[in-house]
Amino acid sequence: MNALVALCHFCELHGPRTLFCTEALHPPSPSPPQPGLSVPGERDREGDREGEGLTMRANSSATQRADMCEGCRSLPASHPGFVSTDSETGIRFLSHQHPRQPQLFSVVRQACVRSLSCEVCPGREGPIFFGDEQHGFVFSHTFFIKDSLARGFQRWYSIVIVAMDRIYLINSWPFLLRHLRLIIQGLQNTALKVFDSEQCVCPQRAMRMNSVFSPAVFPHQRSGNAARSLPSLTQHPNLWASLHSSFSWYITVVANTSKFNLFMIAAAVNCNILHFIKQVLGAVEFRQLAWHVLMGNQVIWRGADPSLIQSAFTVLKALLPVGCVRSVPYSHQYEEAYRCNFLGLSPDVSIPAHVSSSEFSVLVDVVNAERGSLYPAVCDDDILSLYQFNISSANTQPTDRGPTLLNKIEVALSNENLSIDVVSHCLLCLKEEWMNKVKVLFKFSKVDGRGREDTQKVLGLLGATGPGEEDNVRLLKFWMTGLSKTYKSHLMTAVRGGERMLSQ
Repeated sequence: MNALVALCHFCELHGPRTLFCTEALHPPSPSPPQPGLSVPGERDREGDREGEGLTMRANSSATQRADMCEGCRSLPASHPGFVSTDSETGIRFLSHQHPRQPQLFSVVRQACVRSLSCEVCPGREGPIFFGDEQHGFVFSHTFFIKDSLARGFQRWYSIVIVAMDRIYLINSWPFLLRHLRLIIQGLQNTALKVFDSEQCVCPQRAMRMNSVFSPAVFPHQRSGNAARSLPSLTQHPNLWASLHSSFSWYITVVANTSKFNLFMIAAAVNCNILHFIKQVLGAVEFRQLAWHVLMGNQVIWRGADPSLIQSAFTVLKALLPVGCVRSVPYSHQYEEAYRCNFLGLSPDVSIPAHVSSSEFSVLVDVVNAERGSLYPAVCDDDILSLYQFNISSANTQPTDRGPTLLNKIEVALSNENLSIDVVSHCLLCLKEEWMNKVKVLFKFSKVDGRGREDTQKVLGLLGATGPGEEDNVRLLKFWMTGLSKTYKSHLMTAVRGGERMLSQ
């Protein structure tokens, strides 16, 4: 089980209930048939046919069917549920009131009860994390929906995401929090409109204050309050189909987020992430961006999501020596290039004319991709569908010739025969190789004070001449600024000490 998403509700009569659940079923691995055994896949296909009907064993008992009201029921047991398939991976997403797999029923049930009883955050609305190795780990977000007939005029719900991998959920926390709130706010806003319209027709608060309380009618009032479904509260006739699309989309995207981890990058160079950024931007735009990074030009990312911008910076900065990085992660005003070569800006900040017209800067505008409905739909591009990345620069120099380091980085990222670890080590070695060239050039030109011709010979020995030579020299000079003062002082001291020994 990668992840499972469920919508839960606290019913006033029946307590915590699972309303709607989406799970992913992976296609069976092919294996050769063995004598005396049924052909692998026959049983799976039979199970799949049962899954298409989504007949819930956990939901089939007469006791459970009787112990439910309209408010704590989403789909009847006879409903076929919702099924969608990822055409690339073959993974099927199944949605019904309870999980198809019986062993997951108790896991989801416990997550539901805990999310709506003991595991709540201050104020009762908001996200919380809990769980253990035995019952799985849970990301839960509780919230209220307005209901003019409910006690306190609101009902209590939660969305839970269950996974057996704790790190899987923790790494996905910012993404889950941001996008689950989109669903929650959509439900709350539509329910609020229904609530306001009902209150205009029949103000319940005044009616309750004027009504006479008696123990005889109290059970009847409680029963009436419990029997309102979520589609009724939101007046959304296709609510469950929309939630199926959203929950399936979340499972797909979170799986890719755990793989690419674009939103929470805390490591150094990771070729998988660099490859993903290349995929997001496109080969030409990625090369243009990487060229500006390696040359030391100001790289500006502008958008509403600081965590995404900081994550991208974490990856891109790892291409440079530590001493070459000057960063302002997120600002509400433009900062000059002498202060930072990595600058994150809020979307309302305008770029000065002298910067937008400069060939020594590049701007990446991050905008939210438009979606056609209230709920995000399943799409093949996953994370690519969340944002659009628009790159602009006044630089007119061709970036296809060099620097040599950039060409080698692209070759490494494009080699599908190399594993992730091999490419990661390759990128690290490339950076170390060029840092060593920088140290040689610094000692030769700055410390020893050699002339232009000798320096050109050294560049040839370092492999920095030929096609892209101008970019190679610019890169080496920029990287030279990243050498520490201690290292420079050490070289100067060593040279002067050698000169004194020769003079004696």
